[in-house]
Amino acid sequence: MALDTSRVTDFDVGRDSLRTSAFDDSFMPTLDSGPNIGAALKAAREFRGLSLQDVADSTRIRRAYLAAIEDMRIEDLPSRPFTIGYVRAYARALGLEAEAAVSRYKNEEPATDDALRAPVGVRRTGDRRLGFAMIAGTLVIGAIVVWNFAQRGIQEAQAPEAPVAATAAPIAPSTEPQGPLALGAPLPAPVESTVPDLYETPGLDVATAAGGSADAVIAANQARAREPETTLAPTDLPATFRAEGAVYGTPPATASVVLKARESAALIVRGADGSVYFARQLAAGEAYGAPQLKGLVIDVSEPTAFQVFVGGQTRGLLASSQTPVSRLTD
Repeated sequence: MALDTSRVTDFDVGRDSLRTSAFDDSFMPTLDSGPNIGAALKAAREFRGLSLQDVADSTRIRRAYLAAIEDMRIEDLPSRPFTIGYVRAYARALGLEAEAAVSRYKNEEPATDDALRAPVGVRRTGDRRLGFAMIAGTLVIGAIVVWNFAQRGIQEAQAPEAPVAATAAPIAPSTEPQGPLALGAPLPAPVESTVPDLYETPGLDVATAAGGSADAVIAANQARAREPETTLAPTDLPATFRAEGAVYGTPPATASVVLKARESAALIVRGADGSVYFARQLAAGEAYGAPQLKGLVIDVSEPTAFQVFVGGQTRGLLASSQTPVSRLTD
């Protein structure tokens, strides 16, 4: 006598001696089961013994959305693109054909021209600060307009009325000659009586003669410093030193050389290592006493502006812009 196995069609005993059963595929729900796609998905879920929470955990979809899909409560679901994605993920989680499930949903719920609905549970709230800002701006603009009109009215009320002339001023007769006019010969151009002399850049002639290089200018100045002629001796120079202004540096009684400015000029005194001992724009009558040190070099802007005194006696004028002090005492 055969045993009644109901839905069990075969048995299989594995290595671990556990008995497993297989179900007849004719009893398994498909995507075509039920009146709609939601009922088909629900039947497939229940056949597999899964709860809504199990499907929600595997698909990361809210349980409320899954329940709305099964009951086909479209108004409780988000917009159409989101709902189609949920149906596809739901069918894939149950091992069903995802695109077939989407096709049945689209056939049962065709697309409409309605605008996309906002996600369920989202409430739109306006920014109150924007409204307050608009109200405040309107009040400020209104106050400015009212203030301008008030100021204009006050000014018009205070402005005195211009007196109206009782009689019109008589029109003077025209004194211009009538008939054709004769033009004389053009006047000569005015003579430029205040044209300044051309400005010459200090040291430009030396730089031009040396080729325009800074190194060449320095070499030319050093060459002039080594020339044997160091001073000039005009006949109108005073023979002895007499202070006519401030005396800088070493006092004339103990200085090796005293330089006295005949006009305003710059004077720089450098040591053997290039350090600056003195730098100043001397006015006419001012003097500088050089200390008795070796290697001092005098650098001036205009050589003929300085008279040289050694031991209080004149040695004439400087001959070059750079001169060693030792050459002046020879």
